[in-house]
Amino acid sequence: MIGITEKLAIEGGAPVRARMLPFNAPNVGDDEIAEVVDTLQSGWLTTGPKTKQFEREFADYVGARYAVALNSCTAGLHLSCVVHGIGAGDEVIVPALTFGATANIVEHVGARPIFVDIDPVTLNMDVAAAERAITPRTRAIIPVHYAGLPCNLDALRAIVENKNIALIEDAAHAIGARYRGQMIGNVSELTNFSFYANKNLSTAEGGMVTTNDAALEDRLRVYHLHGLSRDAWQRYHVPTYATPEIIFPGFKYNMTDLQASLGLHQLRKQELFLAHREATAAFYDQCFAELDDMVTTQPRPRAGLTRHALHFYPLLLDMRRFRIGRNEILNALLAENIGASMHFQPLPQMPYYRDKYGYTPEMFPNAARVGLSEISLPLQPQMTEQDKQDVVNAVVKVLTYYRD
Repeated sequence: MIGITEKLAIEGGAPVRARMLPFNAPNVGDDEIAEVVDTLQSGWLTTGPKTKQFEREFADYVGARYAVALNSCTAGLHLSCVVHGIGAGDEVIVPALTFGATANIVEHVGARPIFVDIDPVTLNMDVAAAERAITPRTRAIIPVHYAGLPCNLDALRAIVENKNIALIEDAAHAIGARYRGQMIGNVSELTNFSFYANKNLSTAEGGMVTTNDAALEDRLRVYHLHGLSRDAWQRYHVPTYATPEIIFPGFKYNMTDLQASLGLHQLRKQELFLAHREATAAFYDQCFAELDDMVTTQPRPRAGLTRHALHFYPLLLDMRRFRIGRNEILNALLAENIGASMHFQPLPQMPYYRDKYGYTPEMFPNAARVGLSEISLPLQPQMTEQDKQDVVNAVVKVLTYYRD
């Protein structure tokens, strides 16, 4: 490892590596490219046979009865509220530390997001805080599997049992994760996945919602494409024509066959991708154990029934140990050509939610602390052994230099 005497690149020294290692880059191979070309030559580009195939294979992968492909995870979260009839006067409990979409979709249906603090160790929703937040107006809880670490779903199910409160999983980070022997996607009533460009499975843009409930699947199918009783593939590829009818004022949330072409092969590579991520995370864990007076990491489930999806690698800095702030540390890592990032700023501190509801950082102390101290490190499966070592060297170089 590089020692404390090495001059930082941000101060004129030589960077750890000559070229930028991106925080995340899609791992797209010849299989995906060939499938996209095949789709382009097929004459059918939008929602059609490959989207249907992707849905079937995804449902099989997570063990769910149904999967509905969408243009984003945000669309899935929105539809998950819509199919439950959540609207004005209702409340939905969400973690204070998450991407904006988790709460924004609650606003879109006219309900109020009720933020609760996170567990300072797992970085997932604090279950006790969620239970305290339940009122007669609560209609749903949306837990987020932060970085791919499964939430305590048993505890969450226990607090909503017999209360007419839906448990809607935001699994944007969690494809491939397992919870006590069950794949995420086959545990709760509705589970939402993201296939954005930086996700473990990428279709450039896209998402999927899974369920085992036939009635919910039927509503999702209707609502996700204009509220039509029949989609385009059904209308144009059947021997007899049936006039489609609008049975709900639906949305334009469908996935295209071009996107599904990427997804089919990305899905088949998930176990290989995840094995690479696990190896990289284990290497980081071992190396950063030497910095245990300055940093902490998310807990790792023991090998077996529960599995972390490792969408990214969060490293929590003990800011009392440094003479500069987290953002300055990130800038120093970027100067070393390491594409470090951060996830996320607490939503109650965002201007919209802060001004509308009067939230202060003191209301969510764990989320506020993590929002100022977390850095996210590259964890993409195509990283080489040298890439991994460069990340460790840069982190050690920067943190030891700025140590107070």
